[in-house]
Amino acid sequence: MGKWVIDPDHSVAAFAVRHMMVADVRGQFNKVSGTLTFDPDDLSRSSVEVVIDASGIYTGIKKRDDHLRSPDFLDVEKFPHIVFKSTHAEGAGEKGLRITGKITIHGITKQITFAANCSGPEKSPYGEISTGFTASISINREDYNIMWNVPLESGGVMVGREILIILEIEADLHAE
Repeated sequence: MGKWVIDPDHSVAAFAVRHMMVADVRGQFNKVSGTLTFDPDDLSRSSVEVVIDASGIYTGIKKRDDHLRSPDFLDVEKFPHIVFKSTHAEGAGEKGLRITGKITIHGITKQITFAANCSGPEKSPYGEISTGFTASISINREDYNIMWNVPLESGGVMVGREILIILEIEADLHAE
């Protein structure tokens, strides 16, 4: 079993949400940190904590990013972090995992289960040992009291309620 530290330069929390009921808008959080304890032989001993700096949201459109940081959405001044702490991990196929834990978004904590895949470990040409995880889940943003919206003539809404979250994590083995 090893302790792994998330490499913020090679990790991202991405998302996709429906806009005006016609197209997905994608974005990401560029400031991800945390630790993993991973025991592939006994997943029940494994754990993960991921901390996302909500101010690091990036969609490529400054006006939209500023709105997403505002009290209408993430309210980053009041809720600066999105945090996931696992409570249970189990295998799901050869490289698959189901990671259950508590996620706190916008000050509200709920239990969720990520579907995940593991890759690695690999030794870099510089001697570090790294492993990777890709995890995803779809959540309803209104469950976290992120309610802003504008109704459309068609009966739809400007911003979809369902958010697809994808974590791409690269973590380096921490020397004890």
